[in-house]
Amino acid sequence: MGAVVVLVVAALAVTVGIGIVRGAMAPTQEVPVAVTPTRTPTTTADLYVHVSGAVRTPGLYVLPQGSRVVDAVAAAGGFTDDADRDAVNLARAVSDGEQLPVPRVGETAVTTGTAGTTADGRVNLNTADAAALEELPRIGPALAERIIAWRDDNGRFTSVDDLLAVPGIGDKMLSSLRDLVTV
Repeated sequence: MGAVVVLVVAALAVTVGIGIVRGAMAPTQEVPVAVTPTRTPTTTADLYVHVSGAVRTPGLYVLPQGSRVVDAVAAAGGFTDDADRDAVNLARAVSDGEQLPVPRVGETAVTTGTAGTTADGRVNLNTADAAALEELPRIGPALAERIIAWRDDNGRFTSVDDLLAVPGIGDKMLSSLRDLVTV
């Protein structure tokens, strides 16, 4: 089991290294806006991610389901020389419709609120961290952790009704949360 964990960590390190090397080898000229791709998604598993800021080719990218921030940054040509690489969690999974701003050194990261909170104030069940979930009524640390554990074990929430599968959430609680959350 330990060997498997070591192999997985090594594979992730190699993937991140390849992305960084590709970014370093790309031309240093930034393109103001690049919209990719010209095709429409062929499956519902495609994710549209807008990568902006300190990347070589900012724009809209279609990535396969399960993609991570490292994949989005690599699709955008990698980091520019002035990118604040430590401000970006490369291991985080991206979600459909997400804007991924990459700050430059000295800039503060642009956010729409707490991690996992949309611009309209709703909490995205697929991207929210424990702090965002705990802002919901009747959701404390234990229930927030159960929601995250369910997401980790079962994959993305496909509808708000999936909350019923989380231990401790029933019909009454779901009805109080329905307008406050999204997927």
